[in-house]
Order: sequence, then structure tokens, then C-alpha cells
Amino acid sequence: MTYPQNVTSLLEVRRPSLSPMLIERDRAVSCAALADEAARVASGLAALGVRAGDRVALWMPNVPAWIALFFACARLGAIAVSMNTRFRNHEVADIVRRSGAKVLAYWPGFHGIDFAGILNRCDADALQHLETIIVYREPDDAPAGEALTGQRIVAYATLASAPPHTGPLAGSDAGCVIFTTSGTTKAPKFVLHDQAHVIAHAVEVARAFRLDDEAVMLLAPPLCGVYGFCCLMAALAAGRPLVMRPAWDPALAARDIVAHGVTHFNATDEAIHQLLQQSDAPVPFPSVRFAGFAAFNPAHGDIVERAAARGLRIVGLYGTSEIQALLARQSEDAPVAERARAGGALTGTGARVRARDPQSGRVLPHGEAGELEFLAPGSRMVGYFGDTEATAAAFTADGYYRSGDLGYATGDRGFVFLARMGDSLRLGGFLVSPAEIEDVLLQMPGIDGCQVVGVEHAGALRPVAFVTLRPGAALDE
Repeated sequence: MTYPQNVTSLLEVRRPSLSPMLIERDRAVSCAALADEAARVASGLAALGVRAGDRVALWMPNVPAWIALFFACARLGAIAVSMNTRFRNHEVADIVRRSGAKVLAYWPGFHGIDFAGILNRCDADALQHLETIIVYREPDDAPAGEALTGQRIVAYATLASAPPHTGPLAGSDAGCVIFTTSGTTKAPKFVLHDQAHVIAHAVEVARAFRLDDEAVMLLAPPLCGVYGFCCLMAALAAGRPLVMRPAWDPALAARDIVAHGVTHFNATDEAIHQLLQQSDAPVPFPSVRFAGFAAFNPAHGDIVERAAARGLRIVGLYGTSEIQALLARQSEDAPVAERARAGGALTGTGARVRARDPQSGRVLPHGEAGELEFLAPGSRMVGYFGDTEATAAAFTADGYYRSGDLGYATGDRGFVFLARMGDSLRLGGFLVSPAEIEDVLLQMPGIDGCQVVGVEHAGALRPVAFVTLRPGAALDE
């Protein structure tokens, strides 16, 4: 399969199309308009001194300006650093400092968040490389305070009104986006992807998820995460419209699905639960052909059955920042229990999966649980930005990515995810996910909730279950 030469060409090849590329708050944006805005913003960034390899932090929600800024960076070979709008001063300061971001863009009118105040509370040393702050505004925005951190302030509208950039385009090996991993006990890592792998993965997802000439995709997750970003890039690779709003609103999302004939979307279990609550119709979303979900809320363990009862066949997905989201998906034709699992068939044509025993180092036979390892030549990261040691540790000698996830392979190109390795228990010599035990206990009469943990007892690790009971139930151990 051949891929476009660089990220910019994804837009340029679709430029002549008359169909909308984005439907943003019911406003249609053509590919030509988006490509033109990105070229103008690129020229504006270049005038600010942004060059190949420089980092530009995007601290913005799902608006076309986020996309234009990303493609503007890609034209120049600069790297967009994705930042969640929920981040506060310690997170913002850490990301800006360690990424060495030269420019930061934000929307002060979004959701009443005090972005300027957050920046003002950042340690000055963390902002030492930051030269320019880009302020995005919309016509109805109320006046908002500005950051007083000493950086040059530039309106996004000024960049978007510059002459289009006509210089040479960055190559396919240029870094283009950084995602931050979730940091719990350690600082988040910066996952860097280049243009070639972003393109290859997007094209493969468009093919595997069957984004055909009739497809319309709803953007549910935020663009600042790899989940939402991969939805965006797949829609662009397929040349199909992406329906989007700045933030998730289940009532508006349900309206958009019906109004715009959405055929595809990917979301969390919580978002799908909220969607189903928006209508009393037996089949509220008849246009939807594919819906993928990521499970985050144990309270929605029956979401696949509940959705199926309303005519919505949802399937489990899998992905990580390091090898991109939508890496695998379950089949819509699979039984409910199988569709509820994270994992499935790998998206990339050259991708492979295996499980390894982390203690012995032995590659395990299919069906036996261990640490999942992925060979993902079309979607793997360049590495962890600024951390060569962690990058080397993330891959095996033969190029497989060590996921840190517990699961088992069902074949060379299929697998089931069970839990994070840190959450797993080794019982009787086998790695076991606490969720497997919890699922059994939750089937017992009277048990409403369950959490299983490992406790050392008499020299061995034992699973201990904490349960909550349904009203009126009595516990019989």
C-alpha cells in the first residue's frame, strides 16, 4: 500500500473536493478552506520564528484552529505538543519546560477556564523557552484576561490572515506531534510521532474501519489525546466529513448523529451510556454502522448488551500513545462477550502481537496471558522525546513494543487485553487479571460491586475481594 508523502498532502490531495471536510457546530468547512487556513497559519508561525524541530504547544479544545495549527506545524516540520485543556499550572509548567515549547496557543473563552491565570501561576523558569503566546478568540467571547508572563502575545486571527506559506514542505521523517503519557508515580513521557507513521496509520485505520464514500465520522474524544487525534486523521485519510464540537455534550452529539447521518464514531463506555439516555426511540441512531468503545467505567460493564438492545453494535478497541489509538478492534459480528473485550484484530497489515512471561522471558503460546508485545511497523513512535534510555527500554531487540499490558494472543494478529501489568496477580504460576475474578463474583446473587487485590499470606500471594451488596442482600461467604 502506498501512502501520501507527508501530512500536508492529506489535505492537498483532497483540496478539489466540494464536500465538507469538517462539520463544526453545523458549519461546513471544505478541505480547500482548511488547507488554506493551515498554509496561512504556517506562514504566520514562520514569521514568529518557528522552524523545523521547534515545539508548538496546543492547549486547545476540538476546534478547526487546532487542526489548522497542527497542519501548519507539519508544513514547517515543527512539532505540535498536545495539551489537555484540563491541565493546571503544575502540569502546564512541566510540559512547557520539558518540551522546550517555543510557542503556546490557547482559547481564553473556552468553558470559563482561567487559562491566563494558570499560565501566570507557572514557575518563570518553566517558561524560559516560551517566546510567543497565540490567543484564539471567537466573535461571541467575553473579555478575558491575558497571560502576564512576559511573552509576546499574538492573535490567532493575525496568523490566519497571513499570505499562504509557499516554502518547501517537511519530509515524511519529520516529527509532527507529541502526546503525553499518563503520569502516576513518574512524570509523563513525551511520545513523539513522525509524519510517515501518522500517515500510514491513518490510511490503515480508514481501510480497516471501512470509512467508505458514504461514511461520516463523529469526533467524540478530545484531539489532545491520541484517541481523538487518530479519529481525525483517519477521517482525513478517507476524505470523509468529521462532525465535531469543542467539547463533549451528549445531547448535542445525539442530535449531530441524526442530523448529519453519522455512520462511524469511537468513544468511551461512559459517552455511549450518555448517548443512549438522550432518546426513548427503540433504535435512536439507525445511521450508525460502526461504533468502537474504550472501557473506563466498571459500572458500564453491560454497555455492549444495552447498546445492542437499542440497535447499536459496539465493539472493543485497543491502542496506546506509543503505537497509536485504533490499533485493534473487535468484529461487529462477534458474540457480545467477545465484542466487550478490548483488543481484537490488528489494524496495520504488517502488525503482529505476542505475549511474553515477564519473569522467564519466554514467549507464550496463544491463549496464555503475559505482557503483550506489538510489532507495529506502520504506527510506532519515533521514541520518547528527550529520553533515549526509556525509548530503548520500550522495544525488544527484534522491534516489538513492550506495552506493559496483560493479555493473551489469539493468533499472530489477534489478542485480548486484560489489565495493566501493574494490576495483575501471579496466582499458581499464572498471571491473572483481577477483573476476571471480579466478573465471576459479580455474577453471584446480591453482589453489587467488587474490587480484587493481591495480599501476601503464608508466603504466597492470595486474591482478596472487597464487595458491596445490593439493598436487602446478605453476604454468605
